[in-house]
Amino acid sequence: MTVTGRGSTHRGLPAAVPSHGYEPPAEIVESSAELVVRFAGEDGRTRAFSVGGLPLPGWHRSLASAFTVVVGPTGPRRTLASANSVWAALKRFVRFLAALPSPPAAPQQLTAAHVDAFLRTRIRAVGAASASTEFSAVRVTLRRAPLCDQVPADVADYLARRQAKYKQPVTVGYSAGEWMRLSSVARADVAAVRDRITAGDHLVEAWSTNRALLTGQDAVVADQCVRMASTGRVPRIPHAGRGERAARCVLAGRLFVTAADQAPLLVLLAAVTGRNPETLKELPAEHRILDGAAVEVRLVKRRRGPHRWFDTATWEIGPPHRELHTPGGLYLLLHRLMARGRTFSGSQTIWSVWRNPRHGLGGPDEHHDPFAAHLAAAVNLTGWARGHDLRADLSSDPEFAEPLQVRLNRIRTTVEVRRTQLVGGHLPSAARSNTMNVLFANYLRGDPTAQAWAEEVVSEALIDAEQAALSTHRQALQQTGAMGLRINSKPDVTDASGNACDGAWTACADPEQHPATGRPCRRVSFLDCFHCGNCLVTPDHLPAILALLDVLSDRRAELGQADWWARYGPAWAAIRHDVLPRFTPAQLQAAAAARPADALLDLAENPWERP
Repeated sequence: MTVTGRGSTHRGLPAAVPSHGYEPPAEIVESSAELVVRFAGEDGRTRAFSVGGLPLPGWHRSLASAFTVVVGPTGPRRTLASANSVWAALKRFVRFLAALPSPPAAPQQLTAAHVDAFLRTRIRAVGAASASTEFSAVRVTLRRAPLCDQVPADVADYLARRQAKYKQPVTVGYSAGEWMRLSSVARADVAAVRDRITAGDHLVEAWSTNRALLTGQDAVVADQCVRMASTGRVPRIPHAGRGERAARCVLAGRLFVTAADQAPLLVLLAAVTGRNPETLKELPAEHRILDGAAVEVRLVKRRRGPHRWFDTATWEIGPPHRELHTPGGLYLLLHRLMARGRTFSGSQTIWSVWRNPRHGLGGPDEHHDPFAAHLAAAVNLTGWARGHDLRADLSSDPEFAEPLQVRLNRIRTTVEVRRTQLVGGHLPSAARSNTMNVLFANYLRGDPTAQAWAEEVVSEALIDAEQAALSTHRQALQQTGAMGLRINSKPDVTDASGNACDGAWTACADPEQHPATGRPCRRVSFLDCFHCGNCLVTPDHLPAILALLDVLSDRRAELGQADWWARYGPAWAAIRHDVLPRFTPAQLQAAAAARPADALLDLAENPWERP
């Protein structure tokens, strides 16, 4: 079978065909000494799981067969990380059963009480959310053949129950100050790596073109760089003593990316691209440059599920002086910095790092893809942050601020929050590599920066809507020739208009002659009375007006904000700004106690206008 790289099969490129006589390896290897399940994931990683090392031998054969189905070609767990999580949960389950006073020796002896006891034990040990994740791995295995046909009916019923879903705590992004410090330090470190390797490249070039110009220490270093560039071997420094490893690391760093460089490279890559850590660790070296303006990369996005792993990203390159700020420019920079190392490591991803082992290896074998075997390979982000004395914004006194916890997932959350802010909260525009639901549930929900920004935006929108409604009320009032509503706040004073007629919530000084038209008020809504020069409000009207305010507030839940402000906003603004401030707190308190149960809003509006 010939393949050009992981994930090379895609639309327009047929799958690699096995050569003649090819036979797939056995997934289960059984011998007199052991029982092993061989796993080969879609991510190119393999492992052998020793089922024979577990207790309860009566479970081994059935458990191995069911586990093979779960992690096999048609199973739901097709990566090494997911297969490891299932295997870890199964080991805990079998060992828990073996530790019981009367352990079930075979799947046929398993009971629902056993399964429930395991779940409750794990909840007490690791919490409900983690226990639910472990139990899902056990359940998916027990419901696969042949175990599903061997366990009793009560166990099958227990496994078929709907499982409570526990939401994991939302990862909180960085504040504006933390983000500025973090990204600035990472960008400065990557620039230093770039300048360091570029200077080494210039030495190698100068050795081949103008060797006579190199003298003294420059000639010695250039000779070492030329040898390293051609062989990939970093020479030993026998007279350096205990400082040999540090001296070799400095020497290798002239041409290669070292382990100490991984942290700033990953941090800046996550900050600029906004991609998941798993995707960044599997960035392919293969790419296309589109008209010199963008780079096209085929990404691996595991969390989309089986058979939906791959996504094509087009990243802007930008001008050369902005390569540390654009995703395409940064990708091409890292591709160039690790190109020489890839010739020795054979890595098909962008990553090739020189490692400095204490024993063994040596030569070209010291170059490797740090994430080839395990995506969870350790990158010392904490040590890198402490080396730069990065602090969190948890205290007003910088001297007592806690060390900043650098996490790639937090960087991803921060990028999503900042992008959402830039597009004004429009989720369809902000959702790039995820759906809108995933963007909100996993990144925006619970993030204090997003919440504070959203509250500010909502507050500003409400203020703008209220001011627009008040302006509409004032303009309508001016069209009737009045500068304000007629408010009679003193009950012992009689209004000059003796022909006043009570309406739904106010009184009308002259219902037979509208100030603006000179005609009788017949087809005017009672809500429009709040914008009329004939409107008269007395303390007797306050209970009904307060009841109307309550009903208008309830209508917010029945109507959209735009419809509510268009229909009820001007009347609400008139009551809040022109009516209630004219009465004393004692009058308002007495009116609140006497407010009627029905505000008569349904009778005041036409039936077809009801929401």
